[in-house]
Amino acid sequence: MFALGRVDKGVNCSVVGCANKAVRSLSRSDIGSSGLSVGGEGRRAYLCHDHYKAWKKATKNSRSLERSRW
Repeated sequence: MFALGRVDKGVNCSVVGCANKAVRSLSRSDIGSSGLSVGGEGRRAYLCHDHYKAWKKATKNSRSLERSRW
């Protein structure tokens, strides 16, 4: 099986102070409103399981409102 993305290749979490392996990739603009301090550069940010859960919980209302506009 081919590893297509950086998450499959084993990139670390982009949150400052975290060294866990990333499980999800999100755009930096999506993470900006959640309160997580993301370091590094580029358009994408990578989150480990724990920080992805924190992002989901912090942005639950805004994502729900965004889906209802469709």
